[in-house]
Amino acid sequence: MSTTETHTPSRQQALGSPLDRADGRLKIQGLATYAIEKSLEKMAYAVVVQSTIPFGRISAMHLEHARQSPGVLAVYNHQSGLTIHPAKTFGEGGAAAQAFLPLQDDKVLWNGQHIALVVAETLEQATEAAALIETEYEQQPAIIHPDHPDAKPETVDALTVAWGDAIPALAQAEVQIGGVYTTPREYNSPIEPHGCIAHWQNGSLTLWEPSQWVGGARQVVSEWMGLDHDKVRVISPYVGGGFGCKGGIQPHSALACVASRELNRPVKLALTRPQTFTAFGGRPRTHQQLALGASRDGTLQAIVHDSWNETALKDVHQEPCNSVTALMYAAPNFLSHHKLIHLNTVNPSWMRAPGENPSAFALEVAMDELAWALKMDPLALRLKNYAEQDPQANIPWSSRQLREAYQRGAEAFGWSKRPPEPRSLREGRQLIGWGMASGTYPVRRTPGEAQIVLSGDGAIEVRSSGVDIGTGTYTILAQTAADVLLVPPESITVSLGDTLLPRAPVAGGSQLANLLTGAVHKTALALRDMLITLAVTCEKSPLWQQAPSAVSLADGFLWLTSSPDLRIGFADLLKLSGHDKLVAHQDTFDKTASEEDRNKADRTSSMMLPPTDGGVSAHSWSAIFVEVAVDEDFGTVRVKRMVGAFDSGRIYNPKLTESQWIGGMVMGIGQALLEEGLIDDRDGRINNANLADYLVAVNADIPELTTIDVGKPDYLATVLGGKAVGELGIVGVAAAISNAVWHATGKRIRDLPITQDKLL
Repeated sequence: MSTTETHTPSRQQALGSPLDRADGRLKIQGLATYAIEKSLEKMAYAVVVQSTIPFGRISAMHLEHARQSPGVLAVYNHQSGLTIHPAKTFGEGGAAAQAFLPLQDDKVLWNGQHIALVVAETLEQATEAAALIETEYEQQPAIIHPDHPDAKPETVDALTVAWGDAIPALAQAEVQIGGVYTTPREYNSPIEPHGCIAHWQNGSLTLWEPSQWVGGARQVVSEWMGLDHDKVRVISPYVGGGFGCKGGIQPHSALACVASRELNRPVKLALTRPQTFTAFGGRPRTHQQLALGASRDGTLQAIVHDSWNETALKDVHQEPCNSVTALMYAAPNFLSHHKLIHLNTVNPSWMRAPGENPSAFALEVAMDELAWALKMDPLALRLKNYAEQDPQANIPWSSRQLREAYQRGAEAFGWSKRPPEPRSLREGRQLIGWGMASGTYPVRRTPGEAQIVLSGDGAIEVRSSGVDIGTGTYTILAQTAADVLLVPPESITVSLGDTLLPRAPVAGGSQLANLLTGAVHKTALALRDMLITLAVTCEKSPLWQQAPSAVSLADGFLWLTSSPDLRIGFADLLKLSGHDKLVAHQDTFDKTASEEDRNKADRTSSMMLPPTDGGVSAHSWSAIFVEVAVDEDFGTVRVKRMVGAFDSGRIYNPKLTESQWIGGMVMGIGQALLEEGLIDDRDGRINNANLADYLVAVNADIPELTTIDVGKPDYLATVLGGKAVGELGIVGVAAAISNAVWHATGKRIRDLPITQDKLL
């Protein structure tokens, strides 16, 4: 309705503002409800029993005492007849993290495999009963370590990269360096352990699951259970950390689902912290043999790279260690092979920057070694071999602000004052070292959808099944809609993490922010057009028969641009036109995408576009500079300060982006100095399967961290110009720390983590 009140329209540009996280207050007050905090009537509690041998068969399981224990509702093992159907893995175009199905036979493939499930009225009763189960095995010789005589490397042909004639070029190079670079098993270790609640009702299943990909989880559950897709609902409103391990749904969730169906009541299953080390895999061990050949002026002539990662005996995970090696520098001759070694282990999985992380470690340490052999500054060597276009795909970059990252990072760090000789800097008994490294992460893109609902009372809700894994999705989607509709971001509600909402792909590969902001932006534009059209076509509207181009919109009102007093509020317009709500729904699919493709986009990997799609190569870039102090007597290493300069394209929220970069840098410190899964040679047991012995970086380990944004909007990479953020921060950090340790001590450490025994 029109009014005589003076109206000053808002011009707040919400996208790009450093707003606090919309979910932050809920979380610090303990009001954010995580998946397994859901309360349901008649809830039963399940506990998983795991194997204690690495390979063999179960010859007998004594379940009688467990079944007779107070409160026990059921005890299941491989003889219980629980049918779980195979689900397609990610590598096959599906969404399952691994092909393994629990309790389907008597085979044991690794130490810590699920072999039984106890369900009781309470968690305490289920835990006590599980401890009463006794298992007998027929053990077989296991392949626990990659150096076992029966561990046969299997070449992955799809990961072979070659151009030029690398081996002769390396042999003829004036300067050659090379070495073997290794990373150990690493574990994601989110604060929220894995767990779920499965609720079977009348032939349908609802699953509350901490997930980075509810659409993928729904598809896997429907395959496991033999249900139609629309009979499964997955809900994940908040995720207490994942770093990749919640990208695919894990086998323990299958057990909860079938138990709920068998008992016809909701079942809660939460893994213990030690169980999370073997119920699913973290980053696998990697091994890289890398050689660089260069002319005496520092020009790279050849790169020869041979690598492998461990994977499960009957399953596959690829950690492509040549993903950065083939990309970062201009080299006329290149050859790289990547192999898999099958072991008696749980199948490894994604962990922050899978592939790029270990690849950058080897390459960037080798570049530091080459710089020393050439008596060149490490930064100067990198600039000497700067790739003006993608050397593998032979196409232009969508954008590459890496030179700017080198310059800004070096200036902020004071790199020009670095003496080239190792052991040149000291503070008392502390040896001081400076190191640097480059980093990169691809821009991955998968189609998705968004919906915006304008209710009759004027409330605006953004809807998507995409999830917020702590990266700020709730916040930036509100900002995106606010940017178009010109309303305060805090006035917009965002609903996420439910398969009843519009389709979205995995919150992984640093893609979701760019995808969903693009979809929400498109949807908000559609809603704006719907409102303007309604305002000029509704006879009761004060804007009836006005030209749409003459109408402005902001702060919940529409008005005639030339006469601001002639205006109407959103809610009043809907009431006058007889609408109880307006719904705008848009997607980011290619116009030629089939309905089948649209239906599977939220649950399969087959729609993910490579970073080279569209004739340009789209990547984020970074330069990391580190100062360390190494105690000359004890060999302890402390990071004193770190500067990271990042090109992530357009930044949607600087505060949240900085938080993501810092998070990656912190994880890089843990990777470089602390994290290592220790495997018992005798039985494949993880000796440090807890957060007391598996060390991750804590506040006391973290020094001053400085982040610098050097990016510019890149509209060739994504619709709104952003590029990858979350995983970029860790890439290159371990290499920069290793290089700094060498500069401090003169000792080159090529095997992570960098521990005292390797320095003394």
